[in-house]
Amino acid sequence: MAKREEGSGSILQFAPFQSSVDEGFWHRLSSLKLNKLGIDDSPIPITGFYAPCSHSQVSNHLTLLAESLPPAENEVSSVPSTSRSSRNKCSVPGILYNTNTLEAYHSLDKKSLLKEEAKKIWEDVQTGKAVDDSAILSRFLLISYADLKKWSFHYWFAFPALVLDPPAKLVELKPASQLFTLEEAESVSAACNDWRNSSLTADVPFFLVSIASNSHATIRHLKDWEVCQGDGQKVLFGFYDPCHLPSNPGWPLRNFLALICSRWNLRSVNFFCYRESRGFADLGLSLVGEALITDPQGWSEQQSIPNAVGWELNRGRSLSRCVNLAKSMDPTRLAISAADLNLKLMRWRALPSLDLDKLSSIKCLLLGAGTLGCQVARMLMSWGVRKITLLDNGRVAMSNPLRQSLYTLDDCLNGGDFKAMAAVKSLKRIFPAVEAEGIVMAIPMPGHPVTSQEEESVIDDCRRLHDLVDSHDAVFLLTDTRESRWLPTLLCANANKITITAALGFDSFLVMRHGPGPFSSMIDLKTDAAIVLSTDMDNLALIDRGEQRLGCYFCNDVVAPTDVIY
Repeated sequence: MAKREEGSGSILQFAPFQSSVDEGFWHRLSSLKLNKLGIDDSPIPITGFYAPCSHSQVSNHLTLLAESLPPAENEVSSVPSTSRSSRNKCSVPGILYNTNTLEAYHSLDKKSLLKEEAKKIWEDVQTGKAVDDSAILSRFLLISYADLKKWSFHYWFAFPALVLDPPAKLVELKPASQLFTLEEAESVSAACNDWRNSSLTADVPFFLVSIASNSHATIRHLKDWEVCQGDGQKVLFGFYDPCHLPSNPGWPLRNFLALICSRWNLRSVNFFCYRESRGFADLGLSLVGEALITDPQGWSEQQSIPNAVGWELNRGRSLSRCVNLAKSMDPTRLAISAADLNLKLMRWRALPSLDLDKLSSIKCLLLGAGTLGCQVARMLMSWGVRKITLLDNGRVAMSNPLRQSLYTLDDCLNGGDFKAMAAVKSLKRIFPAVEAEGIVMAIPMPGHPVTSQEEESVIDDCRRLHDLVDSHDAVFLLTDTRESRWLPTLLCANANKITITAALGFDSFLVMRHGPGPFSSMIDLKTDAAIVLSTDMDNLALIDRGEQRLGCYFCNDVVAPTDVIY
């Protein structure tokens, strides 16, 4: 501790606030960043929580929980909203600066940010707002960078404290049980317990302790200072002290002294560091002290703002902290988060109109699980499609894995696995969150003779294919023959489904959309771009039931690629 100066006591030193961030806070911040903020790095109001020290060996921390942040867009929080009357959660306002890059995080002007928050505290002191809502005296600041691909979070807390210059001097600091009489101790304990148990005052962290000449103690709000100036009354300035140290008060006293000095012009301050044990006032842990304050330099000047300190140290050094949650998270959840992040980065920076929620809910039916089917399935997943059904009746041949990216040599053994089932298994290995289904079925084709024994099964296949088309939102025709696309084309036209035909040749390719026109679902939007482009495409559309329709490559007599290699 500091050396005692002659005739004036030692410099009053304070135990710094210690921070603690619950894992739920980082999950909520990630959700907020992905679903609402995007690349917006504007300051975010947050709420921290602390309580009086309740252990003789451990200080209480200022804690951030999931409910410290506002919920993300369309998110229903499973955490109940924090009440101002929570006994063990004294709420404190804070501000969060979350940057988009690590470089921006390191380049933040921490001195200016701290000064800006200190200015807010000083203005609240000057206007008297801090008397009515004393929690704002403990206002805090947090800067952070969230790496959502690696699930690592860089952060640094600051607890702005106005600097008294010259510093306050400590005259005396002892356990409250040694300075109160027995009657006073009993009355103060009872009054503190009543204050803490009341739903109106449980989380009011700064207060007055008024002790009458008959040893009766009363806890009052700061605004009742004048009322406490009666004859024979002893008044102490009390606060919830998160610190456990027997020789130092906690950090909240710093700004409290600034308020006392500025608001009531006191130079000798008796303070009460309230601490608890098992939920009740403990005057053996609580401290009572006296501080002397010399007129701070420059405080009387207009527009003058005191200097401030408060950046939290990391193991005794001025360094930020970093926490990595990847190891503690479910790998599937990490994969989902990383995949969503790539798409949302694209939406934030290049395509704001991209509706990712709609993409993730679309059900896609892929007819054919060969070269095209494998690649289309993977590309659909990369664009956020999560519901994929693959239909094929072939088996994986030895030549397939070289060209068909979802298969390996193991799928070719023992006669080969069914392609539809092997492809689904591979998709789930690549991205466990995909809802993939494999169906082994042949597509009935015109020109292929059907025996009498096969008629019933072919009719069943037609019905089943009809039901599959009807239950999906988009159908991809990726089979290796033109005739195998004929029946699905008719079924898609009948069900008015979005249909994509793709074919790949040695020196050519074909990709064609048919079914509903690209603006049939945008009739009500009436955007300028939609109207102009829709007008330009009128010559390509047919009118059916009042909606725009695109012709298929059968009725438009499109020539398929030659030299096809599947």
